[in-house]
Amino acid sequence: MIDEYSDRWALITGASSGIGLEFAHRLAARGMHLVLTARRKEKLEELAAELLTRHGTKTEVVVLDLSEQAAPARLYEEVKSRGVQVELLINNAGFSVVSDIASTDRERVMEMVRLNIGALTDLTYFYLPEMMKRRHGGIINIASVAAFQPVAYMSAYAASKSYVLHFTEGLWAEARDQGVTVTALCPGTTQTEFFDVAGVEGWLKKHRYQTVDQVVKTGLKALEKKRQYTVSGWGNYFLSLLVRIATRRTVVVESMKYFRPQPPKEKK
Repeated sequence: MIDEYSDRWALITGASSGIGLEFAHRLAARGMHLVLTARRKEKLEELAAELLTRHGTKTEVVVLDLSEQAAPARLYEEVKSRGVQVELLINNAGFSVVSDIASTDRERVMEMVRLNIGALTDLTYFYLPEMMKRRHGGIINIASVAAFQPVAYMSAYAASKSYVLHFTEGLWAEARDQGVTVTALCPGTTQTEFFDVAGVEGWLKKHRYQTVDQVVKTGLKALEKKRQYTVSGWGNYFLSLLVRIATRRTVVVESMKYFRPQPPKEKK
């Protein structure tokens, strides 16, 4: 299926690093042209130059902070003004906040909700109706294995990803007979900047993780097979099933072991 997108345009949010960056490389290698958006202009321009050299990829760079309420509409209008027709949307931009209740930065959490839920929803509703009219196109929304359960110390993040999963599955059912696939990609721990941004530096050194290459391969395969969701990695898939068997109380109490904030070290 992905070969049908050759010489067409994909829009990738959060394209400057991690999973978004890997999607850019893989889609360019398959002959797609790309609209790259994130906050870091220098990173995006470096990526655009690299993709042009390696693959002859046409790129459009749009620097935006999608956590700002009006940003998704600005992005849509800017892409439209450049004459680009988006055939594949990768809603990848997002982040997490990890903290206990007393230490939580309320404004930072609301910024996360606007990005993880608001921007993703806005962009999906901008592009999905157009795709359905053309009876061609696809959307990959990045959820998480955390979408399947409540998670202490990152409650709002897990809830935001649960929204992404359910939102995507509902749209998949509506759009599947119109030539459009909407897929939720649910990674587990992945080798990205995610945990450093979330405030739990060193997480990757203590836990098993997948590479962005593995995650993106899983997502593209799911799109090709027209699946409504996919979990990256057998261990993560097993976990997504296990939490459905255990009681909800057990699941959330067990989750406290993973992100419990460490007490500050005493100065010597």
